[in-house]
Amino acid sequence: MKGSHVFLFSAMCWLMPANGNKIFHFGQCRVSMSMSEIRAGFAAIKADVQGRDPIRTVSILSHPHSLHKTESSEKCCIVHHLFNFYVDKVFKYCTTEDSYVNRKISSIANSFLSIKRNLAQCHNQNMCKCGQESTEKFKQILTNYRGLNVTSAAMKSLGELDILLDWMEKSR
Repeated sequence: MKGSHVFLFSAMCWLMPANGNKIFHFGQCRVSMSMSEIRAGFAAIKADVQGRDPIRTVSILSHPHSLHKTESSEKCCIVHHLFNFYVDKVFKYCTTEDSYVNRKISSIANSFLSIKRNLAQCHNQNMCKCGQESTEKFKQILTNYRGLNVTSAAMKSLGELDILLDWMEKSR
């Protein structure tokens, strides 16, 4: 009887994410992330970052067909592309003269890098279906991004991070 309690406790510890992380399901891919940590970092700099965005008439992520109504089976692919996009194109061009803001951006970027690695494993194991829908949606995001200069596009994308986070939590 005592051995079964140890096994049950061990199984529960393995299934429960550490450090307040939540498990997100994107198609067949499961990724553990601390959404509260990312949100807290973003909340601390949101007003500053969005205040640096001089172009209010254009959106990178809110295009009518960008994220919404994505088929469940293709969510892994679009999330994989988006984390690569944020790590490779957004965070590296988001620097300010404010060291506090830069530290928060760096912290969010490190979280994204860790999640990106987990998503890459799913993608490499062919657990992410990349069909026409996810490909077209990501192309639209890149088109929106490339329509601006690199620094403006990066700051706008960072300022829209709450759109991505909200969508991911609804997709959960």
